[in-house]
Amino acid sequence: MIFDSYGKYIFYDGAMGTMLQKFGLKPGEKPDLMNITAPEAVESIHKMYIEAGSDIICTNTFGSNSLNLEGTGYSVEKIITAAVGNAKRAVDSCANKARHCNATKSSNATKVALDIGSTGQLLEPVGDLEPEKAYEMFKEMATAGEKAGADFVAIETMSDIEEVKAAMTAVKDNTKLPMLVTMTFEKSGFTYMGCTPEIFAKTAEDLGAAAIGFNCSLEPLQMIDIAKRLAALTKLPLIIKPNAGLPDAVSGEYKTGAEEFAAQMLPYAEIGVKIVGGCCGTTPEYIKALRGAFNE
Repeated sequence: MIFDSYGKYIFYDGAMGTMLQKFGLKPGEKPDLMNITAPEAVESIHKMYIEAGSDIICTNTFGSNSLNLEGTGYSVEKIITAAVGNAKRAVDSCANKARHCNATKSSNATKVALDIGSTGQLLEPVGDLEPEKAYEMFKEMATAGEKAGADFVAIETMSDIEEVKAAMTAVKDNTKLPMLVTMTFEKSGFTYMGCTPEIFAKTAEDLGAAAIGFNCSLEPLQMIDIAKRLAALTKLPLIIKPNAGLPDAVSGEYKTGAEEFAAQMLPYAEIGVKIVGGCCGTTPEYIKALRGAFNE
């Protein structure tokens, strides 16, 4: 199996967008462009996550689809090629520096996942985006990522199961990359577009996901009951990447600190989680805290 060479747990990275803000990303700017305009910053963030113990890092390509890049002067392939290059240089740099950047890390070299997020458009019949168009957009991203040397595809933060289908089918039809697939659920147990864990599990399994789970929206404790439902539905490895709570309305700082975040994540061990990481507001400190908590 694809994860057999790892230990009991696999550690993802944390947020990219909120980290890029600390490296100069301004409000309204497209994070993906920093792969070319500020590659040192992107590479530095990847290194920080590897040093914290991430087994898998996601490329800075969440919005690198043709719709989002329209008018920027950059093609999808150019941005994705640069993004994968930034991530792989970070991996190589850490490996060359000391074999592994963190003594607690597993013996596996850190892998690079091509990050694919939502198009930001609603698919027909709810919206105007044709499923065939979405498929072609995801195909363009996936093939560019495989060509550039990505090890996985991370399809994440999806709320529409039809968009999940389009993305997964595009990856499956056109690449050999394993798929790590997460949707974003609300406290109600539904996604914003009304998908349930049951529908998600069946769809993702049928389309060949290597692992499935949840990311974004909620802090760890708020996801646990929904995660239990998903765990009962599938034998696939379970992924959990929650937010660091909610940001403070004034300071913008996220309310759940690294140690509290790690403590809230521990109950997931009891339901068989395999891949753990963080989403909005999390930093390398959160990944370091996760490794400490789960390896104790």
